[in-house]
This record gives sequence, structure tokens and C-alpha cells, in this order.
Amino acid sequence: MIGAYPTLRAGLLIAGGAPLAILLAAFAPGLWALGPAWSGAVLLLALLDALIAGKARHVELIVPASSELGSDVRIAIEAELAAQVPIARAEASLAVTSRIVPVGRSVASLQRSGPEAALRGEFALSPVRRGALEIERLWLRWQGPLGLGWRQDMRQSGESIAILPNIAAVRAPALQVFIKEAIYGILGRQIRGEGSEFEALVEYQPGFDRRTIDWKSSARHSKLLAREYDTERNNQIVFALDSGSDMCEPVAGLPRIDRAVSAALLTSYVALKAGDQVRLFSFAARPERATPFVSGSRNFFRLQSEAAGIDYRFEESNYTLALSTLAAQLQRRSLIVVFTDFTDPTSAELMLESVGRLIDRHLLLFVAMEDEELLSIVDQAPATSEKVGESVAAASLLAQRRLVITRLRHMGIEVIEGRHDEIGTRLMNAYLKIKRRGQL
Repeated sequence: MIGAYPTLRAGLLIAGGAPLAILLAAFAPGLWALGPAWSGAVLLLALLDALIAGKARHVELIVPASSELGSDVRIAIEAELAAQVPIARAEASLAVTSRIVPVGRSVASLQRSGPEAALRGEFALSPVRRGALEIERLWLRWQGPLGLGWRQDMRQSGESIAILPNIAAVRAPALQVFIKEAIYGILGRQIRGEGSEFEALVEYQPGFDRRTIDWKSSARHSKLLAREYDTERNNQIVFALDSGSDMCEPVAGLPRIDRAVSAALLTSYVALKAGDQVRLFSFAARPERATPFVSGSRNFFRLQSEAAGIDYRFEESNYTLALSTLAAQLQRRSLIVVFTDFTDPTSAELMLESVGRLIDRHLLLFVAMEDEELLSIVDQAPATSEKVGESVAAASLLAQRRLVITRLRHMGIEVIEGRHDEIGTRLMNAYLKIKRRGQL
């Protein structure tokens, strides 16, 4: 859809015809018609300026196929105009999915590098959640050489950008070095005597675990011999992510579920490198998304794409249904990593009952992020009675949370608790510790 209309400068000049007509009517009544004539002339000139600017011959959006949450999405635009005349100013505007980008709109200024070159610009969008970022419409407008008239073109767009979970931690050079050394070097030396598959008898060396000494073989050979074990591979790791209302609350600008997804993907990458199988499972009021087990680091991008589809559910989580469904789908002993939050005592009690049915067959690990907002309320200065009441209520919620964590630990379940930017590393270390011990 193409249109033309005056610029702000032209509007002011057109409006200036009214006071001009009033002044002429007061001091030279016979010339008052010059005021309306002035406004009409400026309006006509503005329309001619817009027509001279020409039509948009070619407009192209250069859209990336995907981007990661927490990074700006850069969309380039190129436009060629039919008329090769100087352009005073050019702008473009995008209408996008407001669920992903709250403002729902982005504006870019377009520039020409030469007199006959195409107009070029760039949009910068800041998504606040995962999903499909759809570009709905594009508006392009440019001024004529006099800067009095806008020429506008509106076009529909069906482009879509996949907003994926953030895996910046996976690409960190330090992590790549750590994985290379831990899994294939340092870890291989540390797990002697701590795995579950017997490999060979070796001469005992300082630093070995004394529990690995084979006393009968040592007595026969008159020297200390230790049992060396190999690390089990092909273990099953399930990341169960609670996407209910509690996990949709923001922490440091992003929902908890997004922080949890990033931490799960970080450990997934390490697990795939270690030869284990990984699966994602999300739930809220009912089980939502369940991926098949994948193995090999080449399938990591598949996990990232599947994680992008974990939706935000503003509803209470049903732990009983979710964990019982998950248990029915697992045919062998697995490590189940549950990402959730403990705020409601009733739902926490139901969760503890459901967990009790799993610990006999599977190894469970719970991950919970510190509630920084509650901690800040507890630590605030008691300036008024309202603040004192807020601090007492926050302290009560934190006490209930600690009680649930304590009960989980008494059941023999390890709980990882920390800041949103720490849980990924802590979870990875906990996984490697489980591998060293051969607990699976």
C-alpha cells in the first residue's frame, strides 16, 4: 500500500497560512486571501515533493533464521527507489509479535552510501522470551528532495525468527578446554576405582583411593594392587523442567524457566560429550513436551531447538501427574534432574510424595534458584511498619522453602541451590561428580 502526505515541516508551513491570513485581514483586508493561497501552495508543493521521491522498486529484509534469548536480533533492510533523486530522510518500521518483543515495533533509519546506491538500515530487537518471532508488517517512508513530503509503502511479511535458549556458556572457550581435559584426561585419572565396570588390576600408586586395593591379589603378588574401573557410558539423563507459573516469574530480567533451560543445555552438552543419552521433559498442569533420548554432541542443536518449544504456562504445576508419567516412560535407571521452585507448601507436599516413588529406582537431583527478590525484602531496612510486615512474610516463605529442601536432602536427594548465573556450573559439577562415583 503506497501513500503520500506532508512532513512536519510542511505541516507547520501550511498552518502558518492561518495567522498570515489574520494579519493581512487586520492590516490589508484586500490581501487576506494570500494566507489560504500560501497554505494551498505549500500543500501542493509537498505532494509534488513526495511524487518526485518515486516509488520503492525493491524492498528486502535480511532476516536471520534464529537467534538466542538475551541477544539482540539484527534485521537488515535494503530498499531501491525508482527515482534517483536526493532523499532528505528515510525511515522504516517493523511490527513484530508483541509476546516476544513487548513493544511490538522497531524503527530504523536508512542511509545511502552513494547517489545511486540502495537505502540500507538495521533493526535491533530485544526478545524477552523464547518462541517464534514473527514479522507481521513493514512500513517504509522517505522524503523528497525538499523535505516537504513523505512517500510511504506498507508491505506484509511472513518472515519468522526462532528465538532459541541462550547457550553462550556452551561456546565459552574455557568450557571447551575443561570438557576436553575433564572427560578425556583429568576425569579419566580421577575415576580410577570409582566407576562401576571392572577394567583391570594395576599397581597401587600414591593418590589412588585406598578402597580400590585388592588385598587378596596383593597378598598373592607381594605388592599392592588396585582395581581399576572404567566409566559407564550410555547412561540416561532426563532434564525435567517445571514451566508452571512459579517458574515464569522473572529473575534478573528473564523468566526462571529460561534460566533453567540454559543450565540444562549446558549440562546436556557435557553429558553428550561424555557419551550419555539426554532427554528433555517439561510439565505444568500436565506433561507438555517430551523429547526422545539423543546421544552424541552432533544432536545438541536438536535439543536446543526442542527446548525453544517449551512454553510458558501460567498455571499451577501438577507434580504427581508429571513425575508419574515420566516414571512410566523410563525403562531403566536414569538420572532425573528436576528444575522447579518451592513456594507453595501444598504443592511442595505433593511433590515430596511423588518423589518418594521414584528414588528407589532412579537417581534424582533437584535444582532451585535463589529467590533474590525475597532475599532483598528480608534484608531491607525496617523503615516503616509495612516494610517490617513484608520482611516477616518474606522470611516465612524462605523458611518454608528451606524446609522443603531439608526434607529432600533427608530423603537422600541432592539439591543444588544458587544464583541464576551459578546453577549451570554447579549442575555440571554435580553431574561429573555422579559420573566419577559411578552412581548410575
